[in-house]
Amino acid sequence: MPSWQNVDAYRRTGAGIDRLREALVPLQGVALTPKVWEGDVLPRRLGAYSPSWLDELCTSGEMVWVGAGSLGRNDGRVALYFREDVRLAGPPPANAKLERPEGEIHDAIRERLEDGPSFWLDLLADLSFETEELHSALWDLAWSGEVTNDAFAPLRAPRLRSVGTGQRGGRRFSRRRAAAGRAVQGRWSLTAPLFANAPGTGPRLRAQAELMLERYGIVTRETVLAEGVPGGFSTLYAELGNLELLGTARRGYFVEGLGGAQFALPGAVERLRSLPAEDGSYLLLAATDPANPYGASLPWPKLETGRRPSRTAGAHLLVRDGEPVVYIERGGKGLRRLADLDRGEMGDAMTTLAEAVEAGTLPKLAVEKIDGEPVIGSGFEEVLVTAGFSRGPRRLVATGS
Repeated sequence: MPSWQNVDAYRRTGAGIDRLREALVPLQGVALTPKVWEGDVLPRRLGAYSPSWLDELCTSGEMVWVGAGSLGRNDGRVALYFREDVRLAGPPPANAKLERPEGEIHDAIRERLEDGPSFWLDLLADLSFETEELHSALWDLAWSGEVTNDAFAPLRAPRLRSVGTGQRGGRRFSRRRAAAGRAVQGRWSLTAPLFANAPGTGPRLRAQAELMLERYGIVTRETVLAEGVPGGFSTLYAELGNLELLGTARRGYFVEGLGGAQFALPGAVERLRSLPAEDGSYLLLAATDPANPYGASLPWPKLETGRRPSRTAGAHLLVRDGEPVVYIERGGKGLRRLADLDRGEMGDAMTTLAEAVEAGTLPKLAVEKIDGEPVIGSGFEEVLVTAGFSRGPRRLVATGS
């Protein structure tokens, strides 16, 4: 899957907005946090990444984002679509299960935006609510998929810090004005017009099936369930069968241990037949990256003790020859071994993590526990120090340059 999705396939030179467009086509509808999108998924597929490229696609109207559920108070998932495809491919499948935000302030925002897109300062002037309340309600609607913005910048800083009328004291016209900040840049609008006059259920399910085949190469029952498609595999089965009749996809039993009915693109089948020989190479992925099959298409390894890993935003997974070996918890304070590693193998894995931090591929690690036990004083302490970690109070730290 990482190879299919071109993870680390490009050099840093030559990246640009055209390559970003190419990478985003099969990723339409994937729901990820903005930080994962820009910190893990897009840079790994482009070789180099600039936020200005995505800003340009959004502000030009070529690309739109749709909220796909909140994560706590200040974060959430969003899906990206090309505007010409969103009516057919959107909204995100899991949005069917999201609750509609209810309240006087939410209704007031909906009513105001029905008149057309609006800047934040216009919403603030037209609606008689406290700034923090209005901002919070606006993001309730954004994370639920009802409201979007023609800029991506607000997703990088969705928490309002200090925005009032935008003015400070002084003479009326020469007074200085406080910048609104990235949290409220751009124009806000309802997403309903994006989906107006959408095709019927059949064409939309066909689009969903085609996107999943483009994204994963092989689609199984487990893959569809992980995407949160309402109704599960049975919903897409007929359209996947139609794609087989058209010669676009093949039906077969490609991956042992998964559901009997599997569909694949011919190119994916050929890749399975010519997998490279194992060479002990490591690959680091965000846990929620679509190129990581574990916890989605494939189950996590069974652990004798402790909690099973999860596809949590901010967590990462280290794989060796495709097999998961180490799970890095969100925040970098805990590591969990997913394979039986001897001392030498553990040292290689930790060296890989230290190098990833040095290269900026992985955030700073301040490891306090391994497999739920304190790392200081454990048999792993010297292994991590040798790999490049430095000792700190109750933790071992790896930082970038």
